[in-house]
Amino acid sequence: MKTLIVGLTCGLLSLPLWALDAPDEQRLAAIQQEWAHVQYEVPEAQRSDAFEKLSAQASSFVQARPQVAEAWIWSGIVTSSWAGAQGGLGALSKVKQAKADLEKALSLDPKALQGSAYVSLAALYDRVPGWPIGFGDTEKAGQLLEQGLKLNPNGIDPLYFWGDHLYRQGHYAQAKDALTKALKAAPRPGREKADAGRRQEIGQLLADVEKKLK
Repeated sequence: MKTLIVGLTCGLLSLPLWALDAPDEQRLAAIQQEWAHVQYEVPEAQRSDAFEKLSAQASSFVQARPQVAEAWIWSGIVTSSWAGAQGGLGALSKVKQAKADLEKALSLDPKALQGSAYVSLAALYDRVPGWPIGFGDTEKAGQLLEQGLKLNPNGIDPLYFWGDHLYRQGHYAQAKDALTKALKAAPRPGREKADAGRRQEIGQLLADVEKKLK
């Protein structure tokens, strides 16, 4: 199960949070920065416990600001990350909760964080097992990714997950194009750690793509 859902997290945040007040911005920035630290710097064996603590922080944000789509997006991202770190069938309940959080974000503001909820939800549909175990659906994943790319066509995260989706479908040349474009994405101020980690993941996936193209 772990291999199926690991890596489903996005860690998306590309735009200044104009719609949020200063305390909300600070709260969200703290969550995203800690997410990048846990995802890319904390040893794998310790990652589940670290995400559990961060999940409590994200849940507190949602409870305090239930009408803020960005809070729900990051609650979903953190919960899905926790599921990926935990692995096993026990992670399914967390994946379902992450799905519900992201769907809530879409109901509030589908354009929040340049459509990050679409991309994060697509990652779940692409990696979670299908029926009867889970809700995985590659066709649904593709539709959600297309929605996300309409809102953020040059973002590193939507391009990475689009490339990964294409790779999973065996469209290797198209996957290479998407991933190459992802590497050219503009850096995100304040998101240097997340950008560096994502670029490393893109490089690893590109290496796999190149093997398929030989």
